[in-house]
Amino acid sequence: MTGYIPHTDQERAEMLAAIGVDSLDGLFSPVPSDKRFPELQLPAPMSEMDIVREMTAMSSYATNSQEYATFLGAGAYHHFSPSIVNHMILRGEFLTAYTPYQPEVSQGTLQAVFEFQSMICALVGMEAANASHYDGATSLAEAVTMAIDVHRGKRKKVVLSPAINPQYLKVVETYHQHRDVKLVGYKGNATIPDLVDMIDENTAMVAVQYPDFFGRIQDFTDLAKAAKEHKVLLCIITDPIACAILKSPGELGADIVVGEGQSLGIPLSFGGPYLGFFATNLKNVRKIAGRIVGETKDADDNRAYVMTLRPREQDIRREKASSNICTNQGLMALASSVYMSLMGKHGMQQVAKLCWHKAHYAAIEINKLDGYSVADDTPFFKEFVVTCPKPVKEINATLIEKGIIGGYDLGRDFAGREKDMLVAVTEMNTKQEIDALVTALREA
Repeated sequence: MTGYIPHTDQERAEMLAAIGVDSLDGLFSPVPSDKRFPELQLPAPMSEMDIVREMTAMSSYATNSQEYATFLGAGAYHHFSPSIVNHMILRGEFLTAYTPYQPEVSQGTLQAVFEFQSMICALVGMEAANASHYDGATSLAEAVTMAIDVHRGKRKKVVLSPAINPQYLKVVETYHQHRDVKLVGYKGNATIPDLVDMIDENTAMVAVQYPDFFGRIQDFTDLAKAAKEHKVLLCIITDPIACAILKSPGELGADIVVGEGQSLGIPLSFGGPYLGFFATNLKNVRKIAGRIVGETKDADDNRAYVMTLRPREQDIRREKASSNICTNQGLMALASSVYMSLMGKHGMQQVAKLCWHKAHYAAIEINKLDGYSVADDTPFFKEFVVTCPKPVKEINATLIEKGIIGGYDLGRDFAGREKDMLVAVTEMNTKQEIDALVTALREA
């Protein structure tokens, strides 16, 4: 049931009169009094997440299907999505994934996008955000475009950390392969100090990930300082859930913040559709890619929402625009807006803390196993690298037989790392699942 409308007193009286009963007590009079309100032996109340887990397990048992515990992340994460998120985005007035092309008559959609922008800004510590992109990789590629345009094409070099999601780096390469842009830093094992040394007068932007692709939380103080000294834009790719408990990218000195919003109430869905968010400071807002919704007043002095800064795009500037991308993931932006509104500041902090503590518990237990070791002692959020005694591909094949989806095989993207597994742990992983993973790894 998606809604409940209570009957009025008059309606109840009319229904009782129609069946010849004077009151509600009279309606139930045929039922013996000792049977009307029996004392029920009900279990203690449960959270929605626990109820969904229990009902899913029951349905799996009834249909003889198997539920898998998943520890696979690498950019797409198994987080809990409250049922209200799906109910809201399935409403007829919202159920479209595409951009509203007559936006001023779509006030509900525009308000939702405006609130999405506002919440993203609050979360990542920036001043302006757009209405979203296709995914996080697209957002990073558009950040490169924006950085080149901010410097009016006079700076051609972009420094990319090798600890950025490899899929994001490939999208950046594809976007800019035929442009006069030099991408450096990401092919190799450059550390943060190495990235600092790569910054010079020809650098338009330097990009890092926080937490990085390997889950690590690194110190960007020197990098941010060097970027500022050389008037280079600092782009930080971030996990929005991590921002609930870590310093925001804005506090770290970011000029552009991008990332994947799938963690914000959007299910895995076999790889999409997802949501790329993009935020920057007001100084560079006219160079931002994509759509922006603003708040204003209409002719009757009522609050209204409109598309703003549009002339920089295909409508007028066309080939002179910094970007011609205009489509935002409208339905996904709405889903994440519902999620962030529902969770609130403290709810998102709780999710982040659960991820943090469960991931660290898993790392400690795995590190005790013979032949396994957590890669380094750098602080991490919800992902960490485990060095295994044999190729990850073989271990994952064993895990799947035991109902466990193992971590990401880093050998897929990095030569010589066939025995390194990137393990992701979220609030959805129970202690029992983590213990089962540890046991399965021991036996693998």
